[in-house]
Amino acid sequence: MFAVLTVALNLRPAIATIGPLTNSIIESTGMGSTGVGLLTTVPVFLMGVGAMSIRTLRRVLGEKVGIGCGTILLAASCAGRVWLDSKLGLITTAAGAGLGISIVQALAPGFIKRNFAKNTGRAIGLFSTGIVSGAALSAASAAGLADWLGWHFALAFWALPALIALAIWPVACRPADAEERIQGVTSVSVKAPEFWRNPRSWSLLVFFGIGTGAFMLVMAWLPPFYVERGFTPQTAGYLLAGLTFVEALTALGLAAFIHHFPDRRGPLVTCLILVLGGLACLLVQPIALAAPAILLLGAGIGILFPLSIIVAIDHVKDPTIAGDFTAFVQGGGYIIASLVPFIAGALRDVFADLSQAWILMAIGVLGLILLALRYSPDSYLRFRRGLTL
Repeated sequence: MFAVLTVALNLRPAIATIGPLTNSIIESTGMGSTGVGLLTTVPVFLMGVGAMSIRTLRRVLGEKVGIGCGTILLAASCAGRVWLDSKLGLITTAAGAGLGISIVQALAPGFIKRNFAKNTGRAIGLFSTGIVSGAALSAASAAGLADWLGWHFALAFWALPALIALAIWPVACRPADAEERIQGVTSVSVKAPEFWRNPRSWSLLVFFGIGTGAFMLVMAWLPPFYVERGFTPQTAGYLLAGLTFVEALTALGLAAFIHHFPDRRGPLVTCLILVLGGLACLLVQPIALAAPAILLLGAGIGILFPLSIIVAIDHVKDPTIAGDFTAFVQGGGYIIASLVPFIAGALRDVFADLSQAWILMAIGVLGLILLALRYSPDSYLRFRRGLTL
């Protein structure tokens, strides 16, 4: 679990450092808000594309080796930002980071379910805690590192913890359970379930996509939103760090208590209402209600992100098929989520404000509440019976 946490810490800094440094990047490269939005959109989009390739990744690399390879690619992409600091260079390194993150995130759920069995929910919660903790640390330190080393090195700094994770991973995971070699390695004689034929698969995909879109939206655009209102980049970065710190605490709390809620609908609706409250604070009084906004958004997203993965895993028993299914859900979901920061950047270019982005996300969250109410435990059984084998 320590190895999983160490790797997870590196899955958001390549994205989370962009928001606090947005103005510096725009001034140095001439990118507009839409262009800076691409630095979040491209890696998130590629996370989705990579997740859809899970069967090939597992067959060619295996889970343990694949997660290590993804970490190598992530470290190299972060380090490359020292030299590749043009528009094209930043987008290229964003793409490399996105591919590395996608490989790790695609393979990790199956690895976790295989090795933690009945404690899968807790382990996923801890994995998510590592993700948001890495986002918090990188957001809090971005502006300070930029003042000290320059924004290029502030972006590249996060190659170091990725290299540390890479050193720990192969040693700590040596005793992990072997991966099942279901024919394909065995795909000739065993046909995988066709998830796309089941409407619930698409429902969970959209749910994950919009929920993760809320995460990516605040990560990319909360700091610039507050800089526009007179906050310093350091203070705006601290706000994002505070939000992600709250996410980490609530994700950790979810890991500790989720086993008490076999019916996930209560926690799902609760966290979505919290997100709505945070968005309302940003729209009504963003300065006076900055602290409540941070607390509400952090708590809501901190529960929503891991729980949306847990709910998907709940639908499948077999670890290998669970990995395939979560990859399907996350693959399409990340593609949906990738559009959110890009659209927000485009709206900022047009309206010189991000209020319209908060409104669109609030509408999306209302739709998620309607979907969440349908996710009863009985529906998991109907989903399993309805899979086309």
